[in-house]
Amino acid sequence: QVQLTESGGGLVQAGGSLRLSCAASGPTFSNYVMAWFRQAPGKEREFVGAISSFWRGGSTYYVDSVNGRFTISRDNAKNTVILQMNNLKPEDTAVYYCAAKIGAYSASGAAYDYWGQGTRVTVSS
Repeated sequence: QVQLTESGGGLVQAGGSLRLSCAASGPTFSNYVMAWFRQAPGKEREFVGAISSFWRGGSTYYVDSVNGRFTISRDNAKNTVILQMNNLKPEDTAVYYCAAKIGAYSASGAAYDYWGQGTRVTVSS
């Protein structure tokens, strides 16, 4: 069982930056694909990005709308995955969720077995 806890959300002006963290429990963190999803008010959950497991090279994947602005990294020694968000836009406003799965990367939320409680990000114009 993996428990995920996000932190770092808040209110920021457009053009600003935020750094979200996801702390994971369990001794096998490096085996997991770690992903970020978001859900804006009245909208469906959306894939933001993911980083593959240590054993699959730690490759990163992003949705086009955040590519070049957001960066995902992981610290396997600290069981933490980071979502660095730069040049934030009002349309980035959402609750951001961390998720984990074993195996190959997926952009589908249904593929992920473990989820955090979410952290809210609000970007003002």
